[in-house]
Amino acid sequence: MQTSHTLGSNNRQNTKDHTVQLLQWPTTKRQTRFPPLRRAAGLYALPSRAYSARPLRRLYSFLKSIMTFSGDLSSMTAPSFILSSTSLIEYCSYWGEHPDLFAQIAKETDVEKRCLAVLRWYISTLKGMFAARNENLGSEKKPFNPILGEQFKGEWNTGGDVGTTKLVAEQVSHHPPVFAYRMYNPTHKISFEGYGQQKTGFSGRTMTVKQLGHAMLHLTLPDGTEEHYLVTLPGLILEGLLMGSPYVELTGTSYIVGSNGYVSAIDYSGKGWISGKKNSLKATLTAPGQKKPSYTVSGSWSKQSTLRNESNKVEQPFWDATSPTRHPISVPEPTASGPYESRRVWQSVAAALNAGDFDAAAREKSKLEQAQRDKRKQEAEQGKGWEQAFFNWDPRDGWYEQLLNLLGKDAKGMPAQEGFWKWKPEAFEQ
Repeated sequence: MQTSHTLGSNNRQNTKDHTVQLLQWPTTKRQTRFPPLRRAAGLYALPSRAYSARPLRRLYSFLKSIMTFSGDLSSMTAPSFILSSTSLIEYCSYWGEHPDLFAQIAKETDVEKRCLAVLRWYISTLKGMFAARNENLGSEKKPFNPILGEQFKGEWNTGGDVGTTKLVAEQVSHHPPVFAYRMYNPTHKISFEGYGQQKTGFSGRTMTVKQLGHAMLHLTLPDGTEEHYLVTLPGLILEGLLMGSPYVELTGTSYIVGSNGYVSAIDYSGKGWISGKKNSLKATLTAPGQKKPSYTVSGSWSKQSTLRNESNKVEQPFWDATSPTRHPISVPEPTASGPYESRRVWQSVAAALNAGDFDAAAREKSKLEQAQRDKRKQEAEQGKGWEQAFFNWDPRDGWYEQLLNLLGKDAKGMPAQEGFWKWKPEAFEQ
């Protein structure tokens, strides 16, 4: 959702200088001392000299506060030096960074190959969404919480027979914070739409994120047949917080359930204290009416994975996340976009963060948030409510209920009913 970046200064000169080391707590006068976070462990994370003392004190103060906070951490105001210069609503664009794989789903004429294409496209989105920022910046940062009505629009035009893939996303609620999105390729008559909300808490040494909501993939085949796929979302764990180098691991099981009866189950695991590998997954594709899977995919969602045909035991490469080029979305310049366009909304805050001026970023962010509070107060006094631009809330999603039934006992623990933010066709036409 997601759901993101380096704890400390953005003015880093090289990788070696800002490596975080796990050492005994400092005792010499030349070293800066801070309140211990995990005294029982006897080990403490000491950032390198690239971090100044002032942000460090704020960092440790913030970590202590989230460790004792009992509510949803998403509601906390984070210090500016751990913020990303990107709004959470932009994370929807990771779904479309491989537009060729998205279009390929609609091109497959064989139902089993089509379901494998859906699974391959889904796995291809995970690295960009959950690991690429860590690789590029050294660690995760917290994205901006979108303001009510914030929008993000763009497209991928890769040429050839792929056509143009478009994306529209909107922050449809602020309390609780919810964003809705629709990605579609009109050439191949395929669309992917959904909504997301994150609930965050702290458990032991990690931050846990529960992703609420779901997504639906719809396509129309050349013969006019329609197919629909329910896509559920994995849980997130933010590891490495106390070492000053946070990264995301996926957890639990997510599903892709097709109206054709095929079901993909994706199990996620990560590196533990003793065993396990980082960013691991094992996925199965099971045909209608069968108990054993037809195919198994295993490996890493941020590196390579292998497909195994369970009928003949033949294995072949399935997806290599390290080699393909991810296609960034093309968006209008902030000056050419509307007042609610995400990059225009956060332009001054992002500029201050990118310049390393965290005090200015905090001031600009505070001004923006206060303006939003004033606007909500004015609307309440006038008896007005907020009207979404591109999506309407439907309290009951029929496709969700129908496809969830195909999971049988695997649906245990999942809501029997869920609503859905459905797109407004007339708004998209405009």
